[in-house]
Amino acid sequence: MPCIALLGNPNSGKSSLFNYLTGLRQNVSNFPGVTVDKKSGIFELKDGSEALLIDFPGTYSLYPNSTEEKIVIKTLTNPADDNYPDLVIYVADATQLERHLLFATQIVDLGFDMIFVLNMIDLIEGKEADIHLEKLEQYLGVQVISTSVRKNVHLDVLKNAIGERLIQSEQKEIKPIYKASDVETFVATRVKKITNCHNLYLAKIIGHHYKWLNHIPSEQKLQIADIISHSGFNDLKIQVQETMQRYDQFGQVVRNTIVLPAKESKTATDKIDDIITHRLYGPIIFFGIMFLVFQSIYSWATIPMDLIEQLFARAGAFAGNNMPDVWWSDLLINGLLAGLGGVMVFVPQIAILFFLVALLEESGYMSRAVYMFDSIMQRFGMNGRSMVALISSGACAIPAIMSTRTISNPKERLITILVSPLISCSARLPVYAVLVGFVVPANQVFGIFNAQGLVFMGLYLLGIVGALMAALVFKTILASETGSFLMIELPNYKPPIWKNVLLTVKEKVLTFIWEAGKVIVLISMVLWFLASYGPPEAMTNATLKAESESVSKKLNVDQKSNLIASYNIEASFIGHIGKWMEPAISPLGFDWKIGIAILTSFAAREVFVGTMATIYSIGSDQDERTLRQKMAEELRPGTDIKVYNTPTALSLLIFYVFAMQCMSTLAIVKRETNTWKWPIVQFLFMSVMAYVGAFVAFQVLS
Repeated sequence: MPCIALLGNPNSGKSSLFNYLTGLRQNVSNFPGVTVDKKSGIFELKDGSEALLIDFPGTYSLYPNSTEEKIVIKTLTNPADDNYPDLVIYVADATQLERHLLFATQIVDLGFDMIFVLNMIDLIEGKEADIHLEKLEQYLGVQVISTSVRKNVHLDVLKNAIGERLIQSEQKEIKPIYKASDVETFVATRVKKITNCHNLYLAKIIGHHYKWLNHIPSEQKLQIADIISHSGFNDLKIQVQETMQRYDQFGQVVRNTIVLPAKESKTATDKIDDIITHRLYGPIIFFGIMFLVFQSIYSWATIPMDLIEQLFARAGAFAGNNMPDVWWSDLLINGLLAGLGGVMVFVPQIAILFFLVALLEESGYMSRAVYMFDSIMQRFGMNGRSMVALISSGACAIPAIMSTRTISNPKERLITILVSPLISCSARLPVYAVLVGFVVPANQVFGIFNAQGLVFMGLYLLGIVGALMAALVFKTILASETGSFLMIELPNYKPPIWKNVLLTVKEKVLTFIWEAGKVIVLISMVLWFLASYGPPEAMTNATLKAESESVSKKLNVDQKSNLIASYNIEASFIGHIGKWMEPAISPLGFDWKIGIAILTSFAAREVFVGTMATIYSIGSDQDERTLRQKMAEELRPGTDIKVYNTPTALSLLIFYVFAMQCMSTLAIVKRETNTWKWPIVQFLFMSVMAYVGAFVAFQVLS
């Protein structure tokens, strides 16, 4: 099957064209060995045959500044690569043609058969410009087709042209555009001989990048290094010379291709940017938009999340009433079904977040937000794109971490992933709601502020400060392959292409369900086993003790069932683990029951409340206030000291601010980093922060 590469700068409309050409016949995977997305799809030709279409990451030139650009260069310089293209479709923004021609002319010089797509032509035609495609065709030596994916202009012409180029057996000779210096020619000639590559310009690029090109054998790298060291080949100087020469050549070509009338002093985009990127108004507008995004995720997702939870609860109840009372039915209901529910309940938040982010990306606003906050975030080892992820973490860290795919610098992306869960998410709210009342009463401060509300705010601020401090530490200790700088294009504002938005949402949701879901369901089943089974004698004695006590206390059926569950969980493997943990967590003011709740809430933080309800034998028909009362009455064995006094409650609150109590987040971090190393590092450093913070709070207040 022939392979077609879609190449171009970011924001050129490349992905929109990919969606049009492939429809729903798409697949998202990773390039081998890295977490960079590879979108591929099937393109059907007029004769019924098929071709593989690959949407490569946006790239500015053959001199890469990010991991994604390096992936493109590695493919284009290795004919043995599985993704090496038979045909290149180069997509350029008609309104930014001069900037987009740098990479295009380099692709031509590599010797690829290419069709040049001048996209967004409707934006140029709307300015009453004279367009002369033949000037550009003459300069590039390839076919040029003007299109507009949004307006469906000339897309059929492009499809026919692709089919014709693939059918042609002979590739016409392409005249090189770049004129190399003597030093470059000397090095390229010898590298060409060593690597047996087909093209002098390709040999020159290999000479530039041979150190990190995986397909170049070690012995060849040594030979190339020896040639370069004795030739006076200066990488940076030659790169600058090439870039300047190319711009000098095609500057006039662009002016001859698109002849614009006398332009206004400021375009509509410029006028909007005067407000959107203003030093004062810009951040206010951004936080207003992010507040709406956050509120939308939190409020719009509530109803579908509740429906999903009810659906799985009813499914569990139905299964419980109609399946035999055996171990495998319990595993199915409380292990597998509960695990699936834990996956699906996050889908509304993920879908809403990426729907809104896609709208902002498509409109061109997100690039402005990144530009505004880049300098501030770089002080903490991140960049402007990290701001969106950190704010989104206030709803849920899972979609926020998935949104870091837009951060091209690997170090900045990794730091953002590692610290995002420190921002208090909505899953912490049930824990805060139960415990805050033990720290402060519901009094008024200064007559207008609720004291408990101020504690809530303080917990959120503590998480933000913790995230920034952790980011500073990681900035210091993590090495970076590339410098920390932002290279971003500010595209013209334009209406979103709804098909792109919906395909983005679909892609992200399915990725989460499949990739993270496998891990979540597995861990849920392990937790079910640990909480359902224990040493046989201990479990039998626990049941007998509960039944005897229920008779003496004249408990009803529900109360008896809850009492048996409470004693059984104490006798189970997870109960034994809680007892085993108690010496380690007692300096924090926690007993073994809190230890069990911490373990079970690893499945999801909000499970803390449900676990406490089970441990304290609270029926599902009783409200949360009853749970608070039961917890408030709990005394430490042999004393009249309350377990949930102010020091313990505040210690537990601080623990939950910092602790990584969410296996779903760890699963998605593993998915995004493609290794278990960073989820383990994240779990350990957040656990240390949680333990130390809780220890200090309890010991000082005690």
